[in-house]
Amino acid sequence: MNARILAPLQCTPGDPIGGKAGALAKLTLSGFEIPAWFVVTEGKINNEALSNSLATLGDGPFAVRSSALAEDGEEHSFAGQFDSFLNVPTEQVESRIHDVRKSQQSERIDSYTENQKIQHSHGIAVIVQAMIPAKSAGVAFNADPITGQRSVSLVSAIKGLGEDLVSGEVDCDTWRVDRSNEIISKVMILHSLSDSEVLRVVSLCRECSKHFGSPQDIEWAFDPDGKLWLLQSRPITTLGKLPDPDDELTVWDNSNIAESYGGVTTPLTFTFATRVYEHVYREFCKLLGVPKSRISSNDHVFPKMLGLVHGRVYYNLTSWYRVLALLPGFQVNRSFMEQMMGVKQALPDEIVDGIIAENQGSKWQDSFDLLKTTFGLVRSYWKLPRQIRKFYSRLDQSLKLESPLTDMRGEELVNHYRDLESQLLNKWDAPLVNDFFAMIFYGVLSKVCTKWLDDENGTLQNELLLNSGDIISARPPRLIKEMAEVVRPDKALGQLLADPDLPNLQKLAKIKKLPRLFDKFEAYLEEFGDRCLEELKLESPTLVDDPGPLLMSIGSFALQAPKETATHTEPEYHLSNPVKKLLFKWILSQTRKRVRDRENLRFERTRVFGRVRKIVRQVGERLTADGQIDAAGDVFHLRLDEVLSSYSLTSITADLNGLAKVRKEEFREYHKSQPPPDRFQTRGSLHRQREFADDSGAPEGEADMQGIGACAGIVKGPVRVVTNPREAKLQPGEILVATQTDPGWVVLFPAASGLLVERGSLLSHSAIVARELQLPCIVSLSNITRTLKTGDIVEMNGKTGAVTLIDHE
Repeated sequence: MNARILAPLQCTPGDPIGGKAGALAKLTLSGFEIPAWFVVTEGKINNEALSNSLATLGDGPFAVRSSALAEDGEEHSFAGQFDSFLNVPTEQVESRIHDVRKSQQSERIDSYTENQKIQHSHGIAVIVQAMIPAKSAGVAFNADPITGQRSVSLVSAIKGLGEDLVSGEVDCDTWRVDRSNEIISKVMILHSLSDSEVLRVVSLCRECSKHFGSPQDIEWAFDPDGKLWLLQSRPITTLGKLPDPDDELTVWDNSNIAESYGGVTTPLTFTFATRVYEHVYREFCKLLGVPKSRISSNDHVFPKMLGLVHGRVYYNLTSWYRVLALLPGFQVNRSFMEQMMGVKQALPDEIVDGIIAENQGSKWQDSFDLLKTTFGLVRSYWKLPRQIRKFYSRLDQSLKLESPLTDMRGEELVNHYRDLESQLLNKWDAPLVNDFFAMIFYGVLSKVCTKWLDDENGTLQNELLLNSGDIISARPPRLIKEMAEVVRPDKALGQLLADPDLPNLQKLAKIKKLPRLFDKFEAYLEEFGDRCLEELKLESPTLVDDPGPLLMSIGSFALQAPKETATHTEPEYHLSNPVKKLLFKWILSQTRKRVRDRENLRFERTRVFGRVRKIVRQVGERLTADGQIDAAGDVFHLRLDEVLSSYSLTSITADLNGLAKVRKEEFREYHKSQPPPDRFQTRGSLHRQREFADDSGAPEGEADMQGIGACAGIVKGPVRVVTNPREAKLQPGEILVATQTDPGWVVLFPAASGLLVERGSLLSHSAIVARELQLPCIVSLSNITRTLKTGDIVEMNGKTGAVTLIDHE
């Protein structure tokens, strides 16, 4: 094969001339001042053609430089890996071209490609260029390649040729220049450039970056006459992996949201959840009297309250604080609002100070606005019972069906979803107001227990809330116990139901022969079939889809020795002041009502999410029948707007199946990968973030054996660490240890002697249900699932929140 020798204007995009020569060809064509050059492709060199081409460059000397096909690309620069030669006389050019070609076989190239995980079979072209007798030369970057700062340009220079600078053999002068052309720092050793020359270099670097549409790393030189020459331009390959420190700081935290969305969550669930949060919290601001103009000016914030990072759902705390800052009283009541959110540490002042400056006036004005809002809250509170009744009525009406979902066409299913969204998700008023007051009253109760009743441990309020009335979440464990009592006389049946390896059909066939048991089982599914494990994740199979966890729970509980029903005696407290006594009783009464209604209204959310789950599953069936996706379950790898638009004439793609396949593969990798920390910070776009540094302040891997006591009781026994509740099987006397729980975990509670939870708060579902069941419980035990192993013996104190490790397995 003969080599081709191409002048700049002869180069075309398909020519095998490498990244460096390709960039120089484009720049030459655009009029940049570049020393005359040509490029030699691979193959045998024609001596006459080479001599003719050299004559077009002048008498020499020349620079002979590599332009490998893999060099100076978007991802890999190969900077300094191939040999280059300067000041080459005419008679040595051909031999130096061969020397450059040989350098592709060097050990350093093999090491570089192996380290960078590059699959390569090197092809290499060679650039021959007229030498510039430089008085000074160097490199420049249109962004800081070390910090990732895009608003700063860097210039490094030495006197004479720049080769020693590129090789790192000599020290250099360095300048940093901002966007307004102000030199913000400089290190002068050689005094190689004047400030005006530095700005000329920066301008050239910016022009190259504008030409290629990405920040560039250039080599340049000034000749003795002061003319600036461009020698090379290539992308800054490391920049795409670096966040910009000037971008907005965002703090991500999943300490609270993980109770609802633990582990990897599909695109459909995430986009549905973001839509719900957007509607609900915009409505929340309206209910609390935030002016419409302020809500409207923050429209861009509400859709960003959640983020999906490597498939895991996180609170975007920066957006949450922006929403909270809209509420009157943020400045004077910030710590209380943070407690409401369940975060363990405040945001950096950089974020909070900026948010306050954007949204708030003076503290006096903020306090006055809070006072005005307080009157509105009092009015809302007295209207709350009626508001809750109206909400239940509206919900029941919205969930009524004129025909079964299985009979609906795709368009009808989409319309039914939109009706639910307009009637419920956009009018989630009663649960919001009740949640707000539940948090307020719980906080007030805790404070008066400490101040008026000298509650040093801070646990009295939990014991006082053990009798909060008819909480619906306590009903499933009781029904499971009733079914277990029917099974208990038949030990063989109990063992069959508790066996995780036996198919559900075999178990169902057995209980169908016991009408008393089967009727209770069917009634349970009718009432609580949507209350499944990870019930807020639309992709989660319900107990109707997979009754295995319920059957195992019945069997496991039936095999345990009967437990005496605990009778709760309300703790005694004494207040001699009659006014305080009357006020305390009222606070306690209201707290119990609000906590009860909070949990019961959450069950209504389960019903709504259950209906949405059924709708999207049916849409998946229709899309599969229409040949749009391979399987109905693939619908969960589409975004909600993509699913809805598929039957509402607004779809922008005909390849839903292609989208689903790409995302399935991506999310399959997320399941395998280590999750990001519970709390971390990012700058700017998430795609630039390669690593997530833990910002929780907790020692890595070290368990916090002191949590928050959620339900009193001292239990000593072996623990069972449960990461997959669908496969869990508790033995008698075991203490259940989990990262977090959701309402679907109640099928495991009857068999547990105690509950240790890594996350959660005193108002989380696990805490409320544990109190109702009088199941000793401790929440907020950092890293407990990574420190304890199944079989470890511990003693837990649900009153003080202390866990003592007695013996390792």
